[in-house]
Amino acid sequence: MTTTASSALAEPVERVGRGWASALSLANGAIWVGWYGPLQILLASQAKDFAPGSGMSKETMLAWVTGVGAVVSLGANPLFGALSDRTTSRRGRRTPWIVAGAAGGALSLLLLAGAGGMWTMMLGWCLVQLTLNAAFAAVTAAVPDRVPRLQRGSVGGWLGAAQILGVVGGTGLATVAGGVGAGYVACAVFTAVGVLPYVWRYEDLRLAPEDRPQWSWRRFAAGFWLSPRRYPDLGWAWLTRFLMNLSNALVLLYLLYYLRDRLHYADPDQGVLILTAVNGLTLLATVVVGGVWSDRVGRRKPFVIWSGVLMAVATAGLAAWQTWPGAIVAAAVLGVGFGVFTSVDFALMTDVLPTAVDRGKDLGVINVANALPQVAAPALAAPIVTYLGGYRVLYLVAAVIGLAGAVLVGRIRGVD
Repeated sequence: MTTTASSALAEPVERVGRGWASALSLANGAIWVGWYGPLQILLASQAKDFAPGSGMSKETMLAWVTGVGAVVSLGANPLFGALSDRTTSRRGRRTPWIVAGAAGGALSLLLLAGAGGMWTMMLGWCLVQLTLNAAFAAVTAAVPDRVPRLQRGSVGGWLGAAQILGVVGGTGLATVAGGVGAGYVACAVFTAVGVLPYVWRYEDLRLAPEDRPQWSWRRFAAGFWLSPRRYPDLGWAWLTRFLMNLSNALVLLYLLYYLRDRLHYADPDQGVLILTAVNGLTLLATVVVGGVWSDRVGRRKPFVIWSGVLMAVATAGLAAWQTWPGAIVAAAVLGVGFGVFTSVDFALMTDVLPTAVDRGKDLGVINVANALPQVAAPALAAPIVTYLGGYRVLYLVAAVIGLAGAVLVGRIRGVD
């Protein structure tokens, strides 16, 4: 594949090889290890240790740390995507940010390993979010840079599979490392090493200095607003992703409490692990297959629509069939639907990007639709569970939101 400067803004036509897709997927998985080792295990363990004598509960401390980190994440992804769009390094537009982001993330994880209280823990986690989002923005932007349209479903599927394995791997490393400090060190090493095969083996596309837009603070800041009126396909695609992710977040948020308080499951912690494993297995089984199938038939919208309908049916099942077998069936069906959605929706998003020069920034704005539901879900779910009908109403609302996301895919006109 040519790596001339002019090719950085061209629409790719040459298919990428398995080696390139595998190396990029490994880099993506390494980033998710750096995120989810702390999120699943390590931050909660530190909050439990730091909370006594602090004047707040471990739950409150953890909420503050992860909440502030989420705010940093919302801004960091589009910011670093935009900066990578303008980078004219000899190593290309994306590779310098992958290297810097992964190295900075590893150092930030080591800072967290030595945290002595809430404030250093919050600082360390905000730095992890800042740096790893720089790497993540560059990794996702590499796909529309290098992958032709009718291969993006399969590549998106492999990236999605790597994301799932990264979540599991990060949780596993944090669990078996033998302590909080050792867990952070293990995640830091994997995050730094996991990006090396891609950045060493594959040369990035370079942006010619004359192709870089002239610098203007006003133009740079204004570029983060993507008008739905001017780019309606992008607006509908963003809204679809937001609604589908919000539905999924509402399902997962109170799953532990649902098993304990509604189903009266004997060991709710073990129950969450079982449901997560069932969901992860069916998701892995469909995330690559769905993307490859979408590429072969050359269509995106039917896959997103029917995966959304399937997820809505499974979510409604949690409201109608409130038993342990019902929860297992719902987890399996949700995994099937969300696996197809993850790969094909990623391909659909890259298909509606307005311009080649802003691919990183635009994908960063789109990725806000992944993070924002994690902030919105607690604000919506808490009053529903507490005052407006409990878990049955919560899961019906989640099903309606997911179904709305599936239906709105039909408003996208520029993709078959």
